[in-house]
Amino acid sequence: MVQEISKNAIAILPISEADIAAIITLPFHHRDPIDRIIIAQSQNNNFPIVSKDPHIKRYGVQLIW
Repeated sequence: MVQEISKNAIAILPISEADIAAIITLPFHHRDPIDRIIIAQSQNNNFPIVSKDPHIKRYGVQLIW
């Protein structure tokens, strides 16, 4: 797996204190804690999310798929 990460130039995004704090402010459109972290990271870092989950677009993040 490490080889694939390197080969595809994927960076691992750590979970910051700001990401954790942002979860508290998110409305409960989505209750999955992992998805909520991903949404908070997307909002804090202005990154798009690759997902088919229809609940995620309710957070106003850029959604790809």
